[in-house]
Amino acid sequence: MQSYPLKEIRDRQRELLDHAAIEPILLIEDSQPKYVILSAQEYQQLIVRLSKLEEIAFGQLAETALQNSRMVGSEPFTAELQRLAAMENHDG
Repeated sequence: MQSYPLKEIRDRQRELLDHAAIEPILLIEDSQPKYVILSAQEYQQLIVRLSKLEEIAFGQLAETALQNSRMVGSEPFTAELQRLAAMENHDG
């Protein structure tokens, strides 16, 4: 990822946006990372990846909770929890 000083954004707007279409760019202010510019396509891909990772994590949490559960309940309820946990793991 390339970086550019934030103060140059006005003068180099077209260049920065063209570059952001290829790969994210980092804008720096006072020697510190301040903003990232990326294409809408790259942003959407990040959101999809994040969503999938959340689904996997929630599935793993449900499976762990089920395995550690000391709940006294009916077998159909426990079977349904196991089915839901398995679905979460296979959807990822």
